[in-house]
Amino acid sequence: MSAGRSALRMGPAELVQAAAMARRFYLEGKSKIQIAEEFGVSRFKVARVLETALERDLVRIEIRVPAELDAERSDALRARYGLRHAVVVESPADATEDAPDPENLGAVAADLLGELVNEGDVLGLAWGRSTIHMAASLHRLPPCTVVQLTGVYDAGTAERGSVEAVRRAAQVSGGDAHPIYAPMLLPDPATAAALRNQTGIARAFEYFDKVTVAAVSIGSWEPGISTVHDMLTDEERAHYASLGVAAEMSAHLFDAEGRRVGRDLGERCITVEADRLRRIPEVVAIAGGLRKASAIGAVLRSGLVTSLVTDTAVADYLLTESEPGLRPALDRADPDD
Repeated sequence: MSAGRSALRMGPAELVQAAAMARRFYLEGKSKIQIAEEFGVSRFKVARVLETALERDLVRIEIRVPAELDAERSDALRARYGLRHAVVVESPADATEDAPDPENLGAVAADLLGELVNEGDVLGLAWGRSTIHMAASLHRLPPCTVVQLTGVYDAGTAERGSVEAVRRAAQVSGGDAHPIYAPMLLPDPATAAALRNQTGIARAFEYFDKVTVAAVSIGSWEPGISTVHDMLTDEERAHYASLGVAAEMSAHLFDAEGRRVGRDLGERCITVEADRLRRIPEVVAIAGGLRKASAIGAVLRSGLVTSLVTDTAVADYLLTESEPGLRPALDRADPDD
């Protein structure tokens, strides 16, 4: 609290009393009734004094969040896309259009999960560099079950990827872990179906309908930015590109308007189905960097995501887009699936 020039128009007794009342109310957390009793005045007078103290700059109120968080953009993004939560972090000063996801997204997403997950929940983690970084940053989680929602990019990287992320989250929470030891993409539907019936994978799939909070990543349909894109042959990439693929999330493909395309690919994938994903109460997407901005917009338009952790560069892109044409994220029914 500080006295501004306009407050000097108050007499010394008024200043002292107003400062004392303001201290009781704003710093000590006393109610107006308690203050009124202490000073022998009505609670209505206390309210007037506090209002005057604000008007005359005797009291200054600042709303502050950590420097890396952008509260204004976060709220604007949440409102524009009908999200439950949007958390926007500062983009690196030297970020370019080709820069990867900002490294601090994972730490912020880890803190967000610490808020969203309750004891007894089932937390689902999909494969993605962002979710892997998030899991590595986890320091607190209530006791919960952790299940892997997709296979891995390469069976040889399982220990360093989503399997390890599931184990890490379970270790932090003290709950059970249900990893999936299988590639995300298989050569054909028959092989994928056979793997889904294997005991360990089938057990993980049984938890999909119980997931209450999920963390997912988003990729653009470009080399090095989409896991699925990198696993396909040139001929397959050309086929799906001809369908207008603009984004990928958990092996599900979306066009620029957020419509799912290339659904046949799902028959070859070990992943949570889109209809199950839509039924999860809280789906948090962790994705940033300008190279993913349009893809993030496409996935938001699908309505499959309820919350987003991203950076200021992406937020500015999304907030200046034309009307997003959303399928409401909070409507968890998908008649198309």
